[in-house]
Amino acid sequence: MSSEPAFSDPDIALIRQERLAAMQEGLRAVLPSLIATATWGLVTGVAMVKAGLTETMALAMTLLLYAGSAQLTSLPLIATGAPLWLIFAAGFVVNLRFIIFGAALHPYIRHLAWPRRLALGYFTTDMGFVLFMPRYGEASERGTREQLWFFIGCIAPGWISWQSASIVGIYLGTLVPANWSLDFAAVLALLAVTIPLAGARPMLVAMLAAGVVAWFGQVLPLRLGLALAVLVGVGAGMLAERRWRRRT
Repeated sequence: MSSEPAFSDPDIALIRQERLAAMQEGLRAVLPSLIATATWGLVTGVAMVKAGLTETMALAMTLLLYAGSAQLTSLPLIATGAPLWLIFAAGFVVNLRFIIFGAALHPYIRHLAWPRRLALGYFTTDMGFVLFMPRYGEASERGTREQLWFFIGCIAPGWISWQSASIVGIYLGTLVPANWSLDFAAVLALLAVTIPLAGARPMLVAMLAAGVVAWFGQVLPLRLGLALAVLVGVGAGMLAERRWRRRT
C-alpha cells in the first residue's frame, strides 16, 4: 500500500508547475558556468586518452566516476603504473570535500529513499553545492519540493555538459598533439568556474585561504595538500561569514 497522499488532478498540475519553476530557477543559476564545465570536461576527456586509456575505458571512467578532479589526479598515477590502492587513495583524498557537501545537504534530502539520495550524490557537483547553499542555507524549513527541484536544476545540466564534452574529448584525443599544455587549459577552465563565485567577502576569504594552503601543501604526499586546502578554506569561509554577520 502506498503511503503517498492522494492528490486531485488540479493539485498534481500545480505540483508539476512548481517543480518545473524551481528546476528552471536552478538551470538559470548554473547556466553561466556550463561553458567552463564543458571546457574542463573536454580537457579531461583528451587527458584520459593521452594517459593511455582506451576509448572504452575512458568512457567507462567518465560515466561511472563523474569526478573531474579525481580523474585528473589519478591519470598520472595510471600512466606510471602506480598500485591500485594508491590510485584509489589519491581519488579519495581529492574528493574528501564531498563528505562535507553530503553532510550539509543531508537535511534537505533525508526524507527521500536511499536510492534517490545515492542518485543525487552521484550528480552532485561543486557548482551545484555552492549555488544551492547560499540560497537555502538559512531556510527555516528544509527538504521542500522547491529546494529539491532547484538543486536538480543546478546539477542535471552540469552532468549533460560534462559528459557530452568528455565524450567528444575522448574521441578527439588522438588528434591532439602531445606537446599541447592540457593541464594549463584545465586550470583555465577551473578558474572560469570559480571566479564568478567570488562575489562575497567570506567566499573570497575561503578561496584565498584554500589557495595559499594548496600552494604550500604541494610538498605533502598523495596530494594531501588539496584535502588540507579544502578543510582550511571551508573553515576560513565559515569564520569570515560569522564575523561579517556580527558587524552587520
